[in-house]
Amino acid sequence: FYGGDPDNFEYPRFDLDICFFRVYEDGLPAKIGNFLKWNPRGPADGELTFVSGSPGKTDRQLTVDELADKRDREVPNWLGLFNRREVMVNAWGLRSFENARRARDDLYGDQNNRKRYDGYVAALFDPEIWMSIEARAKKLRDAIARDPKLRSTSTAYDRIKKAQAEIVRIAPHYDYLEQERPITVGYRGPRALYGTLFKYGRLLIRAIDERAKPNGDRIAEFRDSARESLELDLFSTSPVYDDYEILRLTDSLTDFAEKFGADDPLVKQVLGGKSPHARAVELVSGTKLKDVAFRKDLYTKDAKALSAAHDPMLDLARFVDGPARNARKIHDAQEEIKKQAYGEIARARFAAEGTSNYPDATFTLRLSYGTIRGYEEDGKQIPAFTNFEGLYRRAAEHENRPPFDLPQRWIDKKAALNLSTQFNFVSDADIIGGNSGSPVVNKAAEFVGIIFDGNIQSLVLDCIFSDKQARSVSVDSAAITEALRNVYDAGPLADELAIAK
Repeated sequence: FYGGDPDNFEYPRFDLDICFFRVYEDGLPAKIGNFLKWNPRGPADGELTFVSGSPGKTDRQLTVDELADKRDREVPNWLGLFNRREVMVNAWGLRSFENARRARDDLYGDQNNRKRYDGYVAALFDPEIWMSIEARAKKLRDAIARDPKLRSTSTAYDRIKKAQAEIVRIAPHYDYLEQERPITVGYRGPRALYGTLFKYGRLLIRAIDERAKPNGDRIAEFRDSARESLELDLFSTSPVYDDYEILRLTDSLTDFAEKFGADDPLVKQVLGGKSPHARAVELVSGTKLKDVAFRKDLYTKDAKALSAAHDPMLDLARFVDGPARNARKIHDAQEEIKKQAYGEIARARFAAEGTSNYPDATFTLRLSYGTIRGYEEDGKQIPAFTNFEGLYRRAAEHENRPPFDLPQRWIDKKAALNLSTQFNFVSDADIIGGNSGSPVVNKAAEFVGIIFDGNIQSLVLDCIFSDKQARSVSVDSAAITEALRNVYDAGPLADELAIAK
């Protein structure tokens, strides 16, 4: 992760973001019949390349009204959340090396999300992009209106608008009591109660409540198919640090009170007549949920046993569960209405446009293509490639200080390197989160690079395709070969890649 947050979602880049695995079968290196041949030279400027991968979720088929809500309300709310957390966690980490170590992963996550949503909302506020979104929507709606067989689809837009208005109405309670952002699988906590110990409390409460229901009626993360993941999360042996829990819970309770007001009845009950900090101390110091054995024991019991435990964090999780579930019930019902309506629009789109427009990404396998080419930013031309010389220049500009510091091995091996070797490159392939690790291949089906990021302008690809500045960012196969041979003394591995048969 060379360059850390300052270089994340940026370009030029200098990351050797790769990993090698050797696959064995029956104790011997596996012989794979079909594979990508290694190209040690990498791609050329202007060359056509292909990307295979599983891009995640995109929002390109959303209505203009719903994208406007993302632009004006939803994404700014998320930005506020991650800006707040980043400041909190960074300030705490600066107090000691141990604090920084404990909070490192959360800080990286907060920084990544802050930058990600900052880029997304910037795209939505770009007049040129927004005009393209509106023109795309108008073209489809006009086609629907002209075709008697499709005309009834127009009502789907009204149903989406009405459902979205209801989601917006209950959003504060959903965000602060149920989950800070919607997620379909796994745990994502409520904005008002941020921390590991509350997570354990909620998972226990809900696991026992949901277990009493038929499997198909349960919340998705508590169905039998998700049991292994649930138990891995609930019975984690990762350390829980009281001071870090108090920090996060204090801030999230303060955020909750700021949002709803100190006189709000629910805020008063959650705080229990105490300040956010005093309440956080009471909850963290009083709970037994740090003990894995305690969690495992309660998991085998029923709701009465949870109440009899008289654990303050469990009691709080039980108290907020009612209003949280109510918000979720409304939210999920409206999402289902939207899902059905979007299905109608998708069928109409296919009837009107055929295969000229592909559907939103869904983490399923896709093949994309793009040309290796730079772009213009603020009147400057950004070249398609970086090289090893640029890496050492970047480190020198920052006096080899984090996050631009080079390992001693790289410093020692500089003289052995061909500094003109290509390092990272950009292409206009259509990618999104989930494409990291996707191979980049040329027309000869040769491996020439691997995607690890996109530039900040690529975040527009969530809502519409644009090749003006949006670029995928990849590690060049030439850089991998050069580093293996002349930095890591792994010449035999480089030879093996080059002559693979």
